[in-house]
Amino acid sequence: MTQTIRIILAEDETALGTIIKESLETRNFEVTFCEDGEKALKAYRQNKPDLLVLDVMMPKKDGFTLAKEIRMENPTIPIIFLTAKSQTKDIVEGFEHGGNDYLKKPFSMEELIVRIKALLNRVSLQENLEDIVIGKFRFNSVKQLLTWETEEVMLTHRESQLLYHLVQKKNLVLDRSTILKTLWGDDDFFNARSMDVFITKLRKKLKQDPNIQIINVRGFGYKLIC
Repeated sequence: MTQTIRIILAEDETALGTIIKESLETRNFEVTFCEDGEKALKAYRQNKPDLLVLDVMMPKKDGFTLAKEIRMENPTIPIIFLTAKSQTKDIVEGFEHGGNDYLKKPFSMEELIVRIKALLNRVSLQENLEDIVIGKFRFNSVKQLLTWETEEVMLTHRESQLLYHLVQKKNLVLDRSTILKTLWGDDDFFNARSMDVFITKLRKKLKQDPNIQIINVRGFGYKLIC
């Protein structure tokens, strides 16, 4: 990286937060550490960071609520959740509230750093993309926006990421294991269930054009046909 990346870290466990902050700073990240959601929101507005790392369970304002409020001000800033939760509904809720990625505790610092760099690289690449035509829709992955004639449909971050990868493999099979590892970090059962939920949501949002289908290729993955 050629410039210092500014990160807001929100974590109510002081010892863990200090370890994460110091570890990231040894890799030349600039880290503002906050111990509750309200302080993190204030720090976000003051510092305009490049990325947020948010614990889910925090006092005063939890990570999901904080992310939702920040998303109203900034729809594109990368957000990584830190969570002890692993149920499908919890994972889906995190992505619905604007998360780009999540790490289950305990995790290694190297894994966190890899996730941070991957998200920043993805955002940098997508910023140069023009609208993509999908049947009668236009899709802007940066704005997370689907446009149907004069109607605009907002997507969550995870819906937008998944649709982007489906479009890149349009009329071809998107390998299930590969996309799970790319977007979710692991192809385990809970992540697979989570992806199925988001595929269902995308189907509903694209149903106005009957020529668009997302089909399940059993044992392999999904295919976007249009």
